[in-house]
Order: sequence, then C-alpha cells, then structure tokens
Amino acid sequence: MAVTRLVATTDAEALADVLRRNRRAMAALEPKRPEIYFTEKGQRAIIQDALRRYEEGVSFPRVILGPDDSVVGRVNLNEIVRGPSMKGVLGYYVDEAHQGRGLASAAVDEIVQLAFVRLGLHRIEAGTRLDNHSSQRVLEKNGFVRFGVARDYLRLAGTWHDHVLYERIFGD
Repeated sequence: MAVTRLVATTDAEALADVLRRNRRAMAALEPKRPEIYFTEKGQRAIIQDALRRYEEGVSFPRVILGPDDSVVGRVNLNEIVRGPSMKGVLGYYVDEAHQGRGLASAAVDEIVQLAFVRLGLHRIEAGTRLDNHSSQRVLEKNGFVRFGVARDYLRLAGTWHDHVLYERIFGD
C-alpha cells in the first residue's frame, strides 16, 4: 500500500494544519518562515511552485499519508539533476503525532524506489542536523550511508548548523 502520493493544491489546508501544530517542534529544524507559510494560502502557493518544478522535472513533491489517508507530512526529491549526475536531494517531515510509526521510513523507501525506477536517478543525497538522530535512523534504515559532515550547511532558526551528509546510490 502506498504511503505517499503527488502533492495537490487541495492539500494546502491539511499541510498548513500540520505545520501549525508542529511549528514549535520543527522550529529548530527549519529556516525562519514568514507567517503566511503557516496558512492555507501560503501552502497553496508553495504547492503550485512545487508542481511547476515537478512539470519541469527538477522536483518530485509528495505528501505522506496516515493510516486513514489523511495528509501527515511531506517527502520531496528536490534539485533533480540529469546528465552525468542523475541525482536528487531528499527532504521530509512527519506530523509529530504520527512519528514513531514507521511512516517516515516507508515514505523514504517509496520515494527512493520511485527515484531509481521511475525517474532513473543514480544517486540520492540527504542531510540532517548533527543532533537529529531520528532522521538519521530513518535514512540508515533505508540504506543511506553517511559520507561526511558539511560545516555551516544550513541556516535554521537563525543560526548556521553543521549537517551530516548521507547518500544512497542505485544498486546499493
């Protein structure tokens, strides 16, 4: 059974609800966001942009579904590069109320399979803050291998943070 599907503009309200409920929990893992980001209008604009990038072939935006098919998060393959690289960058989040149930792992597994089989990519990269052990476990459970640490990789919550870098190569 699929745990993800292509994001749709009709998901804007559900995603805004997830983001508002998880705002405090996700604050340290996210860049500073304007208030509109947490609204249905803001999420609709983000989804429209994601779908435009999907049509251009540079993004693969999906929602994560809970057991009742409700939207409980996002999983995205961004920065898709064709040519010699054939790679993409993975990102995801799950509503705190649904964490610990294997949804993130199942969603990552699903998008990895789609990336390698449907999109024909060779490499998927992901990064996590050094202290984000739960996300690191999700990646490792899905065959990602740690290959380094990037200093001052992302500015989150107003501060630059080092990130552990992971990769998964087709066939591994």
